[in-house]
Amino acid sequence: MKINWGTAIVIAFAFFMTFILYFVFKVQSDSKYDNDLVVEEYYKHDSHFGDEMIRIQNAHDLVQKPIISYTSEGIQIVFPTDFIPNKIKGTVSLYRPSNKKLDFEIPISLSTSTLLIPNKSLVGGRWDINMEWQYEGKSYLTKREFNLE
Repeated sequence: MKINWGTAIVIAFAFFMTFILYFVFKVQSDSKYDNDLVVEEYYKHDSHFGDEMIRIQNAHDLVQKPIISYTSEGIQIVFPTDFIPNKIKGTVSLYRPSNKKLDFEIPISLSTSTLLIPNKSLVGGRWDINMEWQYEGKSYLTKREFNLE
């Protein structure tokens, strides 16, 4: 049986389309390839980007900046010593890029200048920390990434 070049091109396109459709179906049906949005309301979040940049700049302009570090007990956040601890309000959001079910938020309520997020709340891997806080009417935003072992 002899196949001319026109028939061969049609067969090649059919195989190619079948190959592509197989992978599209596999990615859409397998939960391992989860393709959720990073933020639920992306456009609403993006509209506040200018405000976010102002808060980041406020935190950057501080003489003493909050120190976020990983210790044997967990993630430790030390606020500047010239701030009165009980006047600092806000939240610390821990975001896990690989699994949004592990994301959580902690309110900032201090009696000393140190906040500790214990190891029992954390699993190994990458964590993005967004700390939104206010002190005497001024808003700040501090961001940091950690890779926990």
